[in-house]
Amino acid sequence: MRQTSLRAHNLALVLRLVAASPTPISRARIAGASGLTRATVSTIVDELIAGGLVDFADESRTGVGRPSVGVTLAGTRPAGLGMEVNVDYLATCVIDLAGQVRHREVVLSDQRGRSPAAAWEALAAPAARALAAAAAQGLVVHSGAVALPGLIEDAVVHVAPNLGWHRVALPARIGDLLVDFGNEANLAAFGELHACELSSFLYVSGEIGIGAGIVVNSELFRGTRGWAGELGHVTVDPAGKPCRCGSRGCLEQYAGEDAIREAASLPDAAELVDRAKAGDEATLASLGRAGLALGVALSSTVNLLDLPAVVLGGHFAPLAEWLCPPIEAELRQRVLTARWSSPLIRPSVLGAEATVIGAARTVTQAIINDPARYLASIRP
Repeated sequence: MRQTSLRAHNLALVLRLVAASPTPISRARIAGASGLTRATVSTIVDELIAGGLVDFADESRTGVGRPSVGVTLAGTRPAGLGMEVNVDYLATCVIDLAGQVRHREVVLSDQRGRSPAAAWEALAAPAARALAAAAAQGLVVHSGAVALPGLIEDAVVHVAPNLGWHRVALPARIGDLLVDFGNEANLAAFGELHACELSSFLYVSGEIGIGAGIVVNSELFRGTRGWAGELGHVTVDPAGKPCRCGSRGCLEQYAGEDAIREAASLPDAAELVDRAKAGDEATLASLGRAGLALGVALSSTVNLLDLPAVVLGGHFAPLAEWLCPPIEAELRQRVLTARWSSPLIRPSVLGAEATVIGAARTVTQAIINDPARYLASIRP
């Protein structure tokens, strides 16, 4: 291994150990876990401190002898900017390397019928505000990640049915910021992975459309081309309602936000929780039908993938109280292993913010995975 490659490997090894530790970790423990000498670890830690990636925590005593000085991720310099373009809103979020949310904003704005160019232009303003907020806190954002509700491959959105986009080339920048793009459900699952105690689960993203992110052993499963998790277009009724994707009877026509709202005869989805708590019959019936449809679709997914938990995200999270009973009833009936091990159904820890937080986390995770590249980028 060349010296530069060895240095990059060791930098990443040490930083990943610091990031994975739930408490500040001493240099002696890093040396023991990594197999590196203490002298090498001290040199690497000094370089990571100089680059603003780690910092020393308060001294602590865990036994006899001198107290050890722990190392932890720094939250004072590098940060990630997550952005989201969804059907009826734009969102931005800044997260520091330690995982703390430092800025977030949601702009309610209907994107249906808007051209991609207009969407990027609309997103540039909240992105600029997020960068300014980060700079005011001493944070530096070198790149961002944008979540979209569609099938993305090689910087192209092949289709985003609920936005009406087909074969859209994605830009390299939003404003002056370099960006990557990802599917909104996958990014939400990635955000949830870092917020919950589960290591394997199916994350169901409930918006106007429905997507899913699959996490297995703490790794996001994307499929061959990154298209895994299109749960919203699983057929629950072959002769059912026409869908924007061109098929019929897709799940999101029965459990998407618009579908639930319309079945409950409500002008605004924000009223669903209040109406459900008040016992409104039309709302409860609508949620019951949505839960049944979700249960049918999820039972096939659980049978196929053998996942131990389902996390309800997006607008499903606050509605979980009413969606879970019909979902669980369908899973008990349809999942082959339910009598021995029924999957856990629970609301998202991050709720509606999971996607934009997950997008921001991909930026900071890229720094943790390859600190040598980041350190090279900030050298004069």
